Amino acid sequence: MNSFLELCRVRRSYRKYTSEPVSKEQLNRILQCALMSPSGKRLNPWEFYVCTNQTTIRSLKDCRTMGTTMLETAPVAVAVALDAQKADTWQADGAIAALNLQLAAADEGLGSCWCHIHGRDNAEARVREAFGIPENLNILCLITIGHKDEERQLYDLTKLPYSKIHYTE
Repeated sequence: MNSFLELCRVRRSYRKYTSEPVSKEQLNRILQCALMSPSGKRLNPWEFYVCTNQTTIRSLKDCRTMGTTMLETAPVAVAVALDAQKADTWQADGAIAALNLQLAAADEGLGSCWCHIHGRDNAEARVREAFGIPENLNILCLITIGHKDEERQLYDLTKLPYSKIHYTE
């Protein structure tokens, strides 16, 4: 990417992926970006559980009542898990790390999608069991990553909700 603005325009949620695997090198760079995510007091309460096993990923497609279609074709799913005892900012810290994963995937030319897990149906227990995540960690979300198998338009800068920006003097 030539600029951060371009990267943000390109990063969209992709729910369909090709069967092409994500390379180990790409995945390592994406995870390095997650490890550089800011966190409150630099406590780094996050842990990243990476799954490339297609059977395991597919088994989670019904862990919620809706919003899991990305798990049907994703070659990679990353569970963002956090220690709430370590940081009271765990949800914010996890969201920042998850976004870093998504921006890094976009920078690699890959698609990604956030699948919210915490507080949804029985999703947290299902993901915990499938990924082997210890009980002391809360699971915020899964981020699916893969080669895009759908077209999405760039964000149109003229159609952004600029009315949501408020300046104060």
